[in-house]
Amino acid sequence: MVHERFQSVDKAQLARRFGAAARHYDAHARFQQEVGQSLLARMDEGGVKEVRSGAGLDLGCGTGFFLPALAPRCETLTGLDLAPGMLAQAALRGSGARLVCGDAEGLPFADQSLDWVFSSLALQWCERPAQAFAELNRVLKPGGQVFFSTLLSGSLWQLREAWRAVDGRDHVNRFLTLPQLQQAARDGGFEAPALCPLTWSLAYPALSGLLRDLKGIGASQVNDERSAGLGHRQRLVRLGEAYERHRQPDGLLAASYEVCLGRLVRR
Repeated sequence: MVHERFQSVDKAQLARRFGAAARHYDAHARFQQEVGQSLLARMDEGGVKEVRSGAGLDLGCGTGFFLPALAPRCETLTGLDLAPGMLAQAALRGSGARLVCGDAEGLPFADQSLDWVFSSLALQWCERPAQAFAELNRVLKPGGQVFFSTLLSGSLWQLREAWRAVDGRDHVNRFLTLPQLQQAARDGGFEAPALCPLTWSLAYPALSGLLRDLKGIGASQVNDERSAGLGHRQRLVRLGEAYERHRQPDGLLAASYEVCLGRLVRR
């Protein structure tokens, strides 16, 4: 099966961008940590609790924030990430997990070698989502499960709308719609994907807080060094003015993410 590209991704650049953010990532990752905690609860519901048996994988483990919570749920745990810089931070956790640099679209694991996979807010960076799901299907044992979270289309719509008012461009990453995600999972071999879409609402006193968090985790398309200088500063002022329409009655600025929590079972 040929899996068409959803987006064109420079994986080397992506790895550098996230690697450069690794040391200060956790300080800006409140949203990512909240979503991951919700995904851990889904694992409990799916029967993957603190029983040291089998082999587990944290796909897109980043700084390894969730490795200590995942380690008691398996006998052998592996953390995989595209960015060596992230893995260097993950090594400081002392979780005992084996750390591997690799790509979700070409997993470096044998067929039917894993009992479960945890992947929080990583799959949205895949160039070929169906290929990533096919790889997950390949490496899971029959009956094995994938617990994942990913961003959906509509995330940061307020920021996209404000940027369009400034220069007519989005400056926000593209993500799959829920039907596209469902089809990608099916194309990857998962017959009945259980997908739960949720809206995650954040609030900031000023737009600078949101932009700082996006830059701090390495996921920003806003702070382009090529646009630095007076013109760039003026555009950010205009962006702040355009974003003001999203200030809430409590005085805070709204920022919304569309998130899917998913559970897949390998037949």
